[in-house]
Amino acid sequence: MAETVTLHGYCFSVYNRVAWMALHEKGTEYTRVELNPFAPDVPASYRELHPFGKVPVLCHGNFTLFETCAITRYIDAAFEGTSLTPARPQSVARMAQAIAIMDNYGYWPMVRQVFSHRVWLQGQAASEAEIAAGLKTAVQVLGALEKIASEKRVLDGAHFTLADCHLAPMFDYFLRADEGRDAMSRYPALSAWWHSVSLLPSFCETDPGLPNESADPQ
Repeated sequence: MAETVTLHGYCFSVYNRVAWMALHEKGTEYTRVELNPFAPDVPASYRELHPFGKVPVLCHGNFTLFETCAITRYIDAAFEGTSLTPARPQSVARMAQAIAIMDNYGYWPMVRQVFSHRVWLQGQAASEAEIAAGLKTAVQVLGALEKIASEKRVLDGAHFTLADCHLAPMFDYFLRADEGRDAMSRYPALSAWWHSVSLLPSFCETDPGLPNESADPQ
């Protein structure tokens, strides 16, 4: 009997969606458990799975894992299906670099500043200064990723990797803002990549939409 696979996460979290997309791409059977880490009644039992109280958490049988990059690498290694890691060392390095760029430099300005203040807050306590600051940094991120996409080692729209899983949810939020779409239009290689990845079933079937009430995109 196969061990059960459970993904604990918050549907509006981009990091939860990263793992969610990886499971889809591998064709792995799994169960989702919705958990809002910002809710006042997060059960103590969840802290046993994730001592820092964030999402996502993957459970495979009696093996529990948190931290998104660790989860997606485990998903790719542990389950059958097309590999989400390139074969060539330079492509593997570019995949890791793109993920690190997004985590270290892209997530906050693109998701927490531009998207959150322009789209998520819908005019409630939104800050134009935060949006402007986010866009300034986002342009640097887009420029760095454009160079990677132009090489065609990863982010090429043809060979899906863990970098696609990692970047697509964050770009989805960023591009829901008019400013994000305008900025993206200046980067042809990234735009071509986005067109391809945004049509994938793993992307479309994990779309969380937008909530009707205040929440946190994480």
